[in-house]
Amino acid sequence: MNDTEFHQLADQLMQQLEEQLDNYLGDADIDCETNGGVMTLSFEDGSKIIINRQEPFHQIWLATRQGGYHFNYQQQQWICDRSAGNFLDMLSEAVSAQCGEKFTFNH
Repeated sequence: MNDTEFHQLADQLMQQLEEQLDNYLGDADIDCETNGGVMTLSFEDGSKIIINRQEPFHQIWLATRQGGYHFNYQQQQWICDRSAGNFLDMLSEAVSAQCGEKFTFNH
């Protein structure tokens, strides 16, 4: 993958996340702010989830209360380089844990 492809894929992912957060109808208050390729999700309890792109490695990084994860684009999805977990599934679990109610990002 070249830098242009990475940027397109990362932009698509960030847009997808923002759209799904904007359309969230649950009771939890989840604030989403994007600045310079870094997305910060802030929760009512003061906790945060940070999603950022690591251009030199062509990776998406995810920081949650549960830990930090690095994702590579493989087979049309972002896959964790340690657990082989899917980014959207792992993010859904983290958001659910931090907002206190079930949240699922659609693939």
